[in-house]
Amino acid sequence: MSIFQELLACPRCDAKPLIFTEKAYTCKSCKNTYPLLEGIPFLFAEPAFSLGEWRERLNHQLVQFKSDADAINRELKQTKLLAPTRQRLQRVSESYTDQVFRLQELLSSLDVEGMQANFETYMALKTRLPQSQGLTTYYANMHRDWCWGEKENELSAQQVIKAIGSGAAGRTLVLGAGACRLAYDVHQQGKTDLTVALDINPLLLLSAKKIMNGTPVELYEFPIAPKTVDDQAILRHLTAPEVVNADFYFVLGDALHPPFPPTSFDTIITPWLLDIIPEDLRAFAPRINRLLKQGGKWINFGSLSFMHESLARCYGLDEIALISREAGFESFQAEETEMPYMQCPESRHGRIEQVITFQATKHKKAPRPKRYQSLPEWIVKGDTPVPQLQSFQMQAMATRIHAFIMALVDGRRSVKDMALMLEQQRLMPREEAEPAIQAFLTKMYEENLRNPNF
Repeated sequence: MSIFQELLACPRCDAKPLIFTEKAYTCKSCKNTYPLLEGIPFLFAEPAFSLGEWRERLNHQLVQFKSDADAINRELKQTKLLAPTRQRLQRVSESYTDQVFRLQELLSSLDVEGMQANFETYMALKTRLPQSQGLTTYYANMHRDWCWGEKENELSAQQVIKAIGSGAAGRTLVLGAGACRLAYDVHQQGKTDLTVALDINPLLLLSAKKIMNGTPVELYEFPIAPKTVDDQAILRHLTAPEVVNADFYFVLGDALHPPFPPTSFDTIITPWLLDIIPEDLRAFAPRINRLLKQGGKWINFGSLSFMHESLARCYGLDEIALISREAGFESFQAEETEMPYMQCPESRHGRIEQVITFQATKHKKAPRPKRYQSLPEWIVKGDTPVPQLQSFQMQAMATRIHAFIMALVDGRRSVKDMALMLEQQRLMPREEAEPAIQAFLTKMYEENLRNPNF
């Protein structure tokens, strides 16, 4: 058994070691089987369910590209287009069509044979993929990492290597590695004995593995604010400076259910991760602690622009220092650096970020964190009453009104006619109903313009 295989544990029951075969890993304890995607272990607690979700997201992206190309082609049939407008639309339409085939080829391993969704639904629902993380959520980062972002990449690596210090990082885990350039740069500079890059997104890791092992990947980039017609869609040649050194490994998995035994790593790096995970940092920090050896180091690099709906969970740096101490860390040190971020040379869009790099050392063992659940038990198990949440009641009323409005659309009634009928049904006063109907129909009309085929 290799050193890497010894580091893996079952993400469902935490048992180890996993039994390795040519096409999968199997847990001897719970009998769960985890497939390999291009040799990368797919270590989600419910692999069949998670594969289904990623297939669905891939299909959705492919359909979106096809639909967008069809919409552009309809516009191209207009005779009054300016010549440069026609050129721009043709370029984008052709690139969308070509991108479909490129993504299908790159992600062909998502169609794993023999995988059937035969695990308990309640377990699958507990570990479902976050809705905020689509297939192309961090797609632009791939192009930054492996094409035009040398300055940004170099500055990022410098900050993390500075935090590591003069010694080696030992066995290192990069949680939320994304397109992997930061993990690659740190590893190539000899700062780790072994590096494991974990991310939730197959597009990012499958691409990174090919690129880092010397196989270029060609995909289109669509800059946010292109400078010229040619910059609307750019076929990028994504390559690494050199083939990655030995002992670099990839894992597809969830940072909230990390598939590793306790005390497996000397260093854990969390790049641009803490502010986007759905879990409270006070619960997540003990997970970092659990994976580190005594005296191990936690290095975070990135923004602190928290995305939680709860303002109480959108922590500042002083609060994070207290949270790290609460989770068994000491010697908390932080540095703030102004850096360029996502400054694509063919785009007028880019920004300067105040990036935070902090490090903390594991001083003592933290209490084992509870298993993260993305949904409550009354949804997951379905055997307890569904609470009458205020949002449910509001949605029920909105759904009732929207359904009533759609039933009134017959090609003859006006907005004013519909408002009168809502008043007669005691759903809403006429003076309130009219603007509400207009807003709803505006939304439906704009949706029709965006997706005329549906």
